[in-house]
Amino acid sequence: MPDRAILVTGAAGFIGFHVAQRLLQSGQRVVGIDNLNSYYDPQLKLARLDILRKHPRFRFERLELADRAAIAELFARHRFPVVVHLAAQAGVRYSLREPHAYVDANLVGFANILEGCRHNDCRHLLFASSSSVYGANRKLPFSVHDNVDHPISLYAASKKANELMAHSYSHLYGIPCTGLRFFTVYGPWYRPDMALFLFADAIVRGEPIRLFNGGRMLRDFTYIDDVTEALVRLIDRAPRGAAYELGETPDPGSSAAPWRVYNVGNNRPEELLRVVAVLERELGREAKRELLPMQPGDVLATYADVHELARDVDFHPATSIEDGIRSFVAWYRDYHGAMPVSAASQGR
Repeated sequence: MPDRAILVTGAAGFIGFHVAQRLLQSGQRVVGIDNLNSYYDPQLKLARLDILRKHPRFRFERLELADRAAIAELFARHRFPVVVHLAAQAGVRYSLREPHAYVDANLVGFANILEGCRHNDCRHLLFASSSSVYGANRKLPFSVHDNVDHPISLYAASKKANELMAHSYSHLYGIPCTGLRFFTVYGPWYRPDMALFLFADAIVRGEPIRLFNGGRMLRDFTYIDDVTEALVRLIDRAPRGAAYELGETPDPGSSAAPWRVYNVGNNRPEELLRVVAVLERELGREAKRELLPMQPGDVLATYADVHELARDVDFHPATSIEDGIRSFVAWYRDYHGAMPVSAASQGR
């Protein structure tokens, strides 16, 4: 690949920051874009950017995905060989209150990214999908070969739409596209609107944590370093398309076009009550629990079948929930100046 920069959208976000950092450490040039919106504390996003800006091969531009002219000009100027599209309006529950934010960022914005790839010789587009696309599915573990036509939130529907939009561009214009269905990613520099962060914050402050479905939810918590490893391995493995006989029903996880999707998960779901117990141990405090019913748009369990990642790029998630939460709590203490570990916790 010539010495052209890789585009990372959402570079000030949680996953985007880690991916950009990993690419820079491997010697790549990276252009990062983000709109630095206030969906959660922009100071956290700026702190991530401060770290990335220490790398001489990193350049940042503040842009809105929905700004068609600005995105077109960015692509024409750089002609990115690889695009890692991680920017989006995130959050299942927020989509119940602010649906237009998802249309603007996740649909209009993604169309602008696809157009940029189409007109500027992009050789591989990797984009963030979500485990939420499995929606009303009940068969576990979730497989990319399963039908995902029943999303139960607008956020999930927008991610499913991204997969379909990418497929149409892959079919029409030959753009290699890889969708990544992320499963409950966590770790240092975590988003403060996510469950693990909210739990830690509440425990430290002595406030009750809200556990939906009485805490009997299962989530395939996936450590950020495992996610980054999977993504980086896939960059140089652009899909070529699968062979189908005329009239054969296509596989939902692949295509005759150069398009496919992967689950990126830990392949080991954890009950929220157990996750809270690990957090309590690392923080040295007991949580006050507020047990609540299921929320609209939530699913009872997520569980990723990652067989395709193991087969194609030899990926195996390597971080236990204990090690992952320990690393998250260490960062949380450092960044937020949380109370010291109790003597009991230190002596465990």
